[in-house]
Amino acid sequence: MGDSSDEEYLHTEWVPYSERKEWADVTPLPQDDGPNPVVSIAYRPKFREVFDYMRAIIAKGEKSQRALELTTEALRLNPANYTVWQYRRDILRELKADLQDELDYLEEVIGQNAKNYQVWHHRRVIVEMMNCPKWELELTQNALDNDGNAKNYHAWQHRQWAIRTFNLYDDELDFVDRLICEDPRNNSAWNQRFFVVKHLGFTPEVIKRELAYAMNRIRVIKNNESPWNYLVGVLRQTESGQLNSHPEVVEFSKGLYNAGNRSPYLLAFLIDLYQEQALQQNDNESAEKVYAMCNDMASKHDVIRRKYWQYVATHLKSQLSKSSNPKQQQQ
Repeated sequence: MGDSSDEEYLHTEWVPYSERKEWADVTPLPQDDGPNPVVSIAYRPKFREVFDYMRAIIAKGEKSQRALELTTEALRLNPANYTVWQYRRDILRELKADLQDELDYLEEVIGQNAKNYQVWHHRRVIVEMMNCPKWELELTQNALDNDGNAKNYHAWQHRQWAIRTFNLYDDELDFVDRLICEDPRNNSAWNQRFFVVKHLGFTPEVIKRELAYAMNRIRVIKNNESPWNYLVGVLRQTESGQLNSHPEVVEFSKGLYNAGNRSPYLLAFLIDLYQEQALQQNDNESAEKVYAMCNDMASKHDVIRRKYWQYVATHLKSQLSKSSNPKQQQQ
């Protein structure tokens, strides 16, 4: 919680609050760490002074323009401070401030702190107060388009909140498709696609379309976990919820395997598929395929999780044994 962002203001002459006439009526309130703190943090003088005055303002309950400006400076030094953000909201309500100015301020802060939960939470509260989501999709798009932020959890959560709260679904599939085209492994974009389609409804026509979409993406990059997960997620939305509910998907996955593809995501899908068939139909042939593929995963294609695949095979044997032995099943 140090004064890391203070370097931006090295060329700006900063006047301590203790030397400002307009703050002469406020007695700073130092942080109380007790008589024997386990770890004493060496705050920089500017950081210490700003927060000493911040604590004093909160203690006296002052909600004024100067208090608002003080929160701005405190948050510049520590944008993750929940207490300051909460008090800032209290001040804004008390002053009946122009919340559009607050949105403009937050756009700048988010640009510098795109992975800070408190900033996004404050933005949500302000948008709720205004009941106006006009800029939220553009804001989150800008945040996600910045280098390294395409999978920013906070930006995605804020975007989903805005879409769900204000019914902004109309153009979202186009937006998500662009992101997936740019990065087919962007699991956040795949998750967003599922979020939107689930809201619109998994009708038989939509399910068929989404299965085709996922298979087309797999054809481009077969060793890509995201579309495989999406494929399974869509199949679970069918009436039966079974992986074999759509023959074209079964044919597609078996075709990849027969062509020599050994992507661990393909194998994992086939293991689940054959496991379902073995349990539903007491099918030994499907069970043998599961055992063979689990062995391949454990020894070649997913060695780091070998114990898991060994467990899958052992567990299936146990389930089939119980189903074929009614007395053991009763026990």
